[in-house]
Amino acid sequence: MNLARLDLNLVVALRALLEERNVTRAGQRIGLSQPAMSAALARLRRHFDDALLDRVGGHYELTALGQVLLDRTSTAYDVLERLFSSQADFDPAKENREFKLVASDYAVAVFGAELARVVHEEAPGIRLRFTQTPPTVVDDTATLLSATDGLLMPHGIISGFPATHLYDDHWVLLVAADHPDVDDRLTRRDLARLPWVTYQRTYDAPAVRQLGMLGIEPRVEVSVDSFQLLPLMIVGTRRIALIQARLARLLTPVAAVRLMEPPYEAVPLREALWWHPVHTHDAAHIWLRDMAARVGTRMPPVPGE
Repeated sequence: MNLARLDLNLVVALRALLEERNVTRAGQRIGLSQPAMSAALARLRRHFDDALLDRVGGHYELTALGQVLLDRTSTAYDVLERLFSSQADFDPAKENREFKLVASDYAVAVFGAELARVVHEEAPGIRLRFTQTPPTVVDDTATLLSATDGLLMPHGIISGFPATHLYDDHWVLLVAADHPDVDDRLTRRDLARLPWVTYQRTYDAPAVRQLGMLGIEPRVEVSVDSFQLLPLMIVGTRRIALIQARLARLLTPVAAVRLMEPPYEAVPLREALWWHPVHTHDAAHIWLRDMAARVGTRMPPVPGE
């Protein structure tokens, strides 16, 4: 593929056509007339040797290739936008732009909220947009990082990309405040016999993983994809959950639960900000990383340590 022969404006047209699935609306979205948009669609069809949009009744539907290109085009558009918005200098007090950060609900609650507060005070024109970590983060990390400004994730899940350490945390166990079978501590036997509620994502199931290292197969009764839901699934039940200490301290005032130290040496949790190497020397990204690291160093000690 000779990129020098490609018209990159077609990326803009392709994204609009695939998302709108209508030539007129796609043209209005990017400021092109209907004839100009039709001409762009014709060029795209010749390039891909595919109709991309098929008329079905009174509307258009994506072809199989069009469906494949839908997500890829969005990613390519984001990468190009970030590439051409790179800056040699960045003045946070004067800039007006948005940074997109991918993070779990845990990282947003524990770290993202404080980062947003500091950014609001020091750079009022800067906006932060947090999006949930997708299940594909491990399988396609490069694509995810290339289309975003950073990823909040602990060490040990991905590797091979630059990162800056933010803060430390540790794991604790949750049980209902009125749990009938638990006194002032949990045993390994309790972990094997009591039911569990776990945070279950394809890339990260910390309770299952850590217990597996002990030769214990947890009896999982409920799985959720939000750490903040774990206490609510504990209240009034015999279940156990594994949760980060910092988040647990934030949530215990709203849920009748008890925090207990694990009866084993839990894997330490070291949260980091990861980014794609293409952003390493960009002035805006350097500011964002420095800001995140500064907020991380100001976080109070981990509760219980």
